Amino acid sequence: ADVKRPSYIEPLDPKNPDHQFYNLSKLGDPRYDRLPFSIRVLLESAVRNCDEFLVKSSDVESILNWKQTQTQTVEVPFRPARVILQDFTGVPAVVDFAAMRDAVMKLGGDPEKINPVCPADLVIDHSIQVDFNRKRISQHTGSLLFRSDSLQKNQDLEFDRNRERFQFLKWGSKAFRNMRIIPPGSGIVHQVNLEYLARVVFKHDGFFYPDSLVGTDSHTTMIDGLGVLGWGVGGIEAEAVMLGQPISMVLPEVVGYKLYGTPDKLITSTDIVLTVTKHLRQVGVVGKFVEFFGPGVAQLSIADRATIANMCPEYGATAAFFPVDEVSIQYLEQTGREAEKLAYITKYLKSVSMFRDYNESTASSLSLLLCQVVELDLSNVVPCCSGPKRPQDRIPVSEMKKDFETCLGAKVGFKGFQVAPERHSTVVPFEFNGNNYQLSHGSVVIAAITSCTNTSNPSVMLGAGLLAKKAIECGLNVKPYIKTSLSPGSGVVTYYLKESGVMDYLSQLGFEVVGYGCMTCIGNSGPLPEPVVEAITQGDLVAAGILSGNRNFEGRVHPNTRANYLASPPLVIAYAIAGTVRIDFETEPIAINSEGKEIFLRDIWPTREEIQAVERTFVIPSMFKEVYEKIEKVNERWNSLVAPSDKLYTWDTNSTYIKSPPFFEGLLLPPKSIINAYVLLNFGDSVTTDHISPAGNIARNSPAARYLTSRGLTPRDFNSYGSRRGNDAVMARGTFANIRLFNKFLNKQAPQTVHLPTGETLDVFDAAERYRQSGLPLLVLAGKEYGSGSSRDWAAKGPFLLGIKAVLAESYERIHRSNLVGMGVIPLEYLPGDTADSLGLSGRERYTIVIPEKLTPRMKVDIKLDTGKTFQVLMRFDTDVELAYFHHGGILNYMIRKMSEN
Repeated sequence: ADVKRPSYIEPLDPKNPDHQFYNLSKLGDPRYDRLPFSIRVLLESAVRNCDEFLVKSSDVESILNWKQTQTQTVEVPFRPARVILQDFTGVPAVVDFAAMRDAVMKLGGDPEKINPVCPADLVIDHSIQVDFNRKRISQHTGSLLFRSDSLQKNQDLEFDRNRERFQFLKWGSKAFRNMRIIPPGSGIVHQVNLEYLARVVFKHDGFFYPDSLVGTDSHTTMIDGLGVLGWGVGGIEAEAVMLGQPISMVLPEVVGYKLYGTPDKLITSTDIVLTVTKHLRQVGVVGKFVEFFGPGVAQLSIADRATIANMCPEYGATAAFFPVDEVSIQYLEQTGREAEKLAYITKYLKSVSMFRDYNESTASSLSLLLCQVVELDLSNVVPCCSGPKRPQDRIPVSEMKKDFETCLGAKVGFKGFQVAPERHSTVVPFEFNGNNYQLSHGSVVIAAITSCTNTSNPSVMLGAGLLAKKAIECGLNVKPYIKTSLSPGSGVVTYYLKESGVMDYLSQLGFEVVGYGCMTCIGNSGPLPEPVVEAITQGDLVAAGILSGNRNFEGRVHPNTRANYLASPPLVIAYAIAGTVRIDFETEPIAINSEGKEIFLRDIWPTREEIQAVERTFVIPSMFKEVYEKIEKVNERWNSLVAPSDKLYTWDTNSTYIKSPPFFEGLLLPPKSIINAYVLLNFGDSVTTDHISPAGNIARNSPAARYLTSRGLTPRDFNSYGSRRGNDAVMARGTFANIRLFNKFLNKQAPQTVHLPTGETLDVFDAAERYRQSGLPLLVLAGKEYGSGSSRDWAAKGPFLLGIKAVLAESYERIHRSNLVGMGVIPLEYLPGDTADSLGLSGRERYTIVIPEKLTPRMKVDIKLDTGKTFQVLMRFDTDVELAYFHHGGILNYMIRKMSEN
């Protein structure tokens, strides 16, 4: 296609010829109308950016041929319109940019060329922790009145802990052009993106074009619910996009997901998303786009759609796309977008055939365009939770009690704790604030309404508030030792909860606002009361956390909650009132009030109609306008922060937060075969990025703790791994430091491994140091879905610094494989049918991986063992661009060479 012919470029409004667009509908190519809407976004980007260098006409042709290329591996470039970062991943990105400036200057280049070309927004939302939540100031009937200063105390502590990081980010906002930073206390990145940052259609440099993005958080996909194509990438890959490089991607399959039917009046969007998550995980959509269609979509609000799209990483797809329709435009109006923008968004999308009608007739025609179609009848959805260790393990609420009790005795695994039968009824009494209580297996000790997944959705937040109101009116309360919290995704949530009158009832149950950010879901749950920890430890109890988040991997929420369940905000409150997950809400009362009356969950559960009536009245555009007009200026402590203005960062050698990383040493070393590598760790299936690089608290007996102690810090100053991502010395020591790490060498959970030459059991970092001092390369063996979970760049950077040259796994999650490539670590994959067991690998062998001089994408390479055995594996460099990164030692080194040469 001659994509640069002027006839394809038209003014959107003939009266204003300065604002034009590429009218893909006038390509005169019937293939365009047969493309899924998500692929049309990729095509528009290719057409607009076609320069016959980074993006070629042949790439446009490949995308137009999407339907015919589904049986092939076709590589195409994609230049998203923008990049979004949160602070856990944003800090190391800015650290890398600062270090790249230094490296370019050393090579004789212009350091100021290291600068975002693609617009970047960074939202500081992952640093706040639930240190304060409620304080006893009333003994009346054992209930509590709550500290009204929890929010302020948590925010003050956040600033005290992270001042150095925040100063560094403020330097970055001054030093780098095209980078906007949203201050702490504003909300969760994905909700702020949905309610404020999303353009839907860009109006820039005289052109209209679709909004699209990549982000350094796996749940970037949440924005797909608004019809903005976006997904999570590794921080390393995002940096390249910020520097003007397109993403090189394999043209994806698109699975159609048809929704129809009407959900029951007691069903929440969380129930729908957990059902979709389990279903799509079973279908198998890893590395694919999922595009939603059908009449059922029209019944879902944008917040409902965003909730489904948010959980996209949990079912493994790259993107979960809901094309724009009238409901999308209504949401933009509700959230305070100007009428002029709404007009050109609608006109542009209709002009390029990207505006969808979700009726039954269009659903039938769409079914024919997609690679595969699966369906869900919304009327079959039932209330559910997911857990106890993975988000895809859905459980109907009616089966929760039975499922938990089965998990208690089951073998250790995703659904098992292997507690001896005689211990299933263990009860541990304890005293808390002068009153006597008891804990048992399944006791709820954390109940958190948290995370972008649900706090963006007024229906479930107001549903929680209405349930709280009814519970208080029935005389119910939450036991005071349960750590309750409410961390909204934006200030708008607090606004409508207060205006609707339900905030006071939430507060009375302990769900007071404790902060605006990603808190419990990321592991920033803060400490549990000491008597609770002692009781759990004494009885070796499987205590429970219940949260409205999207992640519940082992060791993530809190070290003392071995069972963690994802649930809707109303169910979080329900389980908090019950005090246990071992309850059948159908047959057992949620509680008995002070008058001795049995209260059942059905007595206090609000209907969809009740919730919608309150939402229509109190969730209004003026709230969004008022909150977001002052978002970048409202935080006084951020405004008063003084940061340096130099273009090169002056590294402080005494800092334990910000340190110049060693990634750019040996820039010119060519890749070579790996000779006689030892296996550092031998894993089974579903090793997550939380296992590889935890984001939560730094254990006092860990290598990272020993390092920080040697620098003069006390445990109260350790902060979290997530907050120290700007310091490679901490993060390398924190790699594989998750207490729930299960290493086959040890056959138990521990952040340790066997140093094979001596047979000693050591912390993983210490073992890796021994190998490094001896000049020995390292390898990791793993099963299926290696690197599932968050898009955590340190899950690749950490192994690189430990000396791991390659990972051999049965399969990878998409983002983590990309991150390994970006760091020059080779992702190897067993051939179909092969596993460590089938090949007889114990992990105690020594491995030689033969790297040929001439490499091609997805080629097979030989592995030779010191036992004499040889077998082949797939080298998972999927594109020529990934091979180019590997030849330069990783994507950042590649970019430095390019910038220095230009």
